[in-house]
Amino acid sequence: MDLTSTEVAPVRRTYAARLALMAVPVAFFAVFFAYPVAAILARGLHVDGVWHFGRIWDVVAQSDIRHVLWFTTWQALASTALTLLIALPGAYVFARFDFPGKQVLRAIVTVPFVLPTVVVGTAFLALVGRGGLLDELWGVRLDTTVWAILLAHAFFNYAVVVRTVGGLWGQLDPRQEEAARMLGASRLRAWRQITLPALAPALAAATLMVFLFTFTSFGVVQILGGPTFSTLEVEIYRQTSEIFDLSTAAVLTIVQFVAVGAILALHAWTVRRRETALRLVDASVTARRPRGTGQWALLAGVLASIVVLLLLPLAVLVQRSFDAPGFGYYRALTSSDGGVFLVAPIEAIGNSLQYAVVATVIAMVIGGLAAAALTRRDAGRFVRGFDALLMLPLGVSAVTVGFGFLIALDEPPLDLRASWILVPLAQALVGVPFVVRTMLPVLRAVDGRLREAAAVLGASPWRVWREVDLPMVRRALLIAAGFAFAVSLGEFGATVFIARPDNPTLPVAVARLLGRAGELNYGQAMALSTILMVVCAAALLVLERLRTDRTGEF
Repeated sequence: MDLTSTEVAPVRRTYAARLALMAVPVAFFAVFFAYPVAAILARGLHVDGVWHFGRIWDVVAQSDIRHVLWFTTWQALASTALTLLIALPGAYVFARFDFPGKQVLRAIVTVPFVLPTVVVGTAFLALVGRGGLLDELWGVRLDTTVWAILLAHAFFNYAVVVRTVGGLWGQLDPRQEEAARMLGASRLRAWRQITLPALAPALAAATLMVFLFTFTSFGVVQILGGPTFSTLEVEIYRQTSEIFDLSTAAVLTIVQFVAVGAILALHAWTVRRRETALRLVDASVTARRPRGTGQWALLAGVLASIVVLLLLPLAVLVQRSFDAPGFGYYRALTSSDGGVFLVAPIEAIGNSLQYAVVATVIAMVIGGLAAAALTRRDAGRFVRGFDALLMLPLGVSAVTVGFGFLIALDEPPLDLRASWILVPLAQALVGVPFVVRTMLPVLRAVDGRLREAAAVLGASPWRVWREVDLPMVRRALLIAAGFAFAVSLGEFGATVFIARPDNPTLPVAVARLLGRAGELNYGQAMALSTILMVVCAAALLVLERLRTDRTGEF
């Protein structure tokens, strides 16, 4: 049935309002993401008014750069494979089994994902490094091998697989596989032909996400890799901060940007398949208590792997922070020796909390407007392209963004180099994608006819949002705010460039302490990492209490 002109007008106003909602996020990303990144590229490749694109091949052809590219790629592949191998049994257990403490354990396995990479590297350094637990017990050190990096990446990305694959697995109707078993199929054949194809979109999405995070790894490789191992992200940092070779850094940024763009395109395709190809059931009716020796053994094995891979490094980190008698390392945080910091390290806690609060507010405003604009699935190509743009900060070098802030935002009317706002702006760039990915599934679950009816009855877009959407997404807003806060609290790659010496954040403070020899500095790094871990864990536990089945995963 055709719409009358009276009915078409509100629909047109709704579409115009959606474009208006996009204006603020587009302007934000243009000024604080595209412009700084372009400034870095221009500084490196545009010399004396001429673009030197031949420099790209010259840099890539260097043997040491080819080694960095090769190591970045193969360690990401190896890290992804190891993560899937360890985490897929956990995804099945969380999806299909119901056992005491499941919700608390679900929150615990998510803690590593929101921990700053500096803390992850520090935890594994305390476990496998010189003087670490393995060194003390058996004289084994892994900090000079690639295994430390691979295990730390599996630790960091375990929750990605459990949440993404396990979330879908728990909503698949188990009766389809049971029917295949009744028709004579073996357990393996039923899983391979029924369950695996249904899981393929989520499995592909999780694989691509893990590969993306490990391909752009910085903090973990910076701490555990030392001078031996270097990813593209670490090499960009070294070229900009140590060698001051902006041309080489710009080329490496272009290479990383192209690779990340391809990964994100694949990720967007798998997400669309995941959203439209399956009929799902309530996850609460598919989970049951384990039956038989095999299932109890599987549950025990998954719990053991969680203890060894996830809890042991964190426990060792906490234990190392208490090595000095009388809370010595924690008390040392209240004084400054005038070497590592201009202020007492303890002040980094207050700085980080203040920056994270401001960054969360910015991320919620920008991400909320973006999610509202992306609500309709039948949006045009421009809107879908905007959706992909929002994910770019997760893959583009944070080091490039941070250094770009210093270069690009140094002239009026955007002379912000001396302003404290630079830090929360950089942190908000990382928080926005998490806000959008948390809110978008909930907004899309709202019946669009409710909005259209309100618009036809004369409600303004703001009133439609306030009275139709807001009551349904209030809990998702709180969860998005929690994720943005935790992610902002741990941002390191960009903050390491723009945090002022008299206002360090917790991740920057930890990295500076680890970069200086001495038992006291090492102990203080452990103490600060423990404090940061506790704050992030507390935020995650609150999120888990707020989480609903309709909120979606990552």
